[in-house]
Amino acid sequence: MRIRRAVLGDDHVDGAGADATELTRPFQEYITRAAWGEVWTRPALDRRTRSCLTLALLAALGHHDELALHVHAAVRNGVAPTQIVEVLMHTAVYAGVPAANSAIGVVQRTLATIDAAQDGGTDGA
Repeated sequence: MRIRRAVLGDDHVDGAGADATELTRPFQEYITRAAWGEVWTRPALDRRTRSCLTLALLAALGHHDELALHVHAAVRNGVAPTQIVEVLMHTAVYAGVPAANSAIGVVQRTLATIDAAQDGGTDGA
């Protein structure tokens, strides 16, 4: 849970926990244990690298809601916006321009919400 909170932020993790029902709680527990407790804690890759890989995979698979979440995470992990675009350029070559093009739109909107929040705007991010 410590890694999940560090990468995704307390607001997201608290919200996911609060939204969990008796039906969905086992899935939240599984995500915490498998992704955040087993994979993201492995020492061979740092969090920045894991964030870049996650962005590329989510873009390639068209998982835009998760992509937006992980753009926030990547920024928290020290990935610069220019590096996020480089990840998507790389993704375009190997997974296709349409997938990366759609992802660029998600990234632009997400980075704009991050910028607005940092400037004191109220965007709900």
